[in-house]
Amino acid sequence: MNHVDPRYKRVLLKLSGEALMGQYDYGIDPSIIKRIAGEVKMISEAGVQVAIVIGGGNIFRGAGLAQSGMDRVTGDHIGMLATVMNGLAFQDALESMGGACRVMSALKMNEVCEDYIRRRAVRHLERGRVVIFVAGTGNPFFTTDSAASLRAIEIGADVMLKATKVDGIYSEDPVKNPDAKRFNVISYEDVIRKNLQVMDTTAIVMCRDHDMPLQVFNLLNEGDLVRLIAGEAVGSKVTREV
Repeated sequence: MNHVDPRYKRVLLKLSGEALMGQYDYGIDPSIIKRIAGEVKMISEAGVQVAIVIGGGNIFRGAGLAQSGMDRVTGDHIGMLATVMNGLAFQDALESMGGACRVMSALKMNEVCEDYIRRRAVRHLERGRVVIFVAGTGNPFFTTDSAASLRAIEIGADVMLKATKVDGIYSEDPVKNPDAKRFNVISYEDVIRKNLQVMDTTAIVMCRDHDMPLQVFNLLNEGDLVRLIAGEAVGSKVTREV
C-alpha cells in the first residue's frame, strides 16, 4: 500500500460495535480488532489521515435498553460509555502495532481520553495520528451513525466510509432475499425514499446537505478497506447525483 497513491487525503471510518464481536455473541474479538487496526495503520502510513467513529452495540445499545423499560436518556448515556470502551480497545490494538492514536470523547472523562475539540482533532490528523471519536455526539437520541456524519463534516473528510457486514447497499436484505439488487452507486434521495436502512435518516440527510460522499463496504472482507482507499471499486457509493 505504501507504493500506491491513496485516492483520499482524509477519511472518516464508521465502525459498528457489532463488527468488533467477530464470531462472539458479545464483547470484542481480539483477532478482529487487531486485523482492522492493522489495515487502519497501513492506510495511515500511506499518508491518509484517518478518523474513526465506533458504535457500542456489542456492549450496550441505548434504544434497546429503553425498550426494556429503562429511561431513554439514561440508556443512551450507557450506550455512549460503551463506545468509549471500544475506542480504548481499538487505541490499544493500534498502539501495540506502533501506530499513533488519540481517543477524543464528546463526554468529559479526562482521566481516560481527551475532550473532543475540533481544532485539536484536525491537528492530530495533520500530524499523522489516528483519531477515534467516542461517546457519539454527547447527546441522547442521536445514533453513532449521526455522530459519524457530523464528525466527517466537521473535520472536512473527503469521504465517510461505512463498514458493514455486507458488500454494499442492496434493495433488500441479501441474507433474507438472495435476489436482492446491489447498487454500485445510488443517490442520497433514493436511499431515503427506498428506506434502504444504510444509516438512520438523520445521518443520510446530513451527508446529503453537506455533499459528504458515503462509501459502504464489507469490513469482514480482509483488505477491502485498503483497496477502497487505493481507489478500487469496492462496495457501494452514495452521492448527490447518479
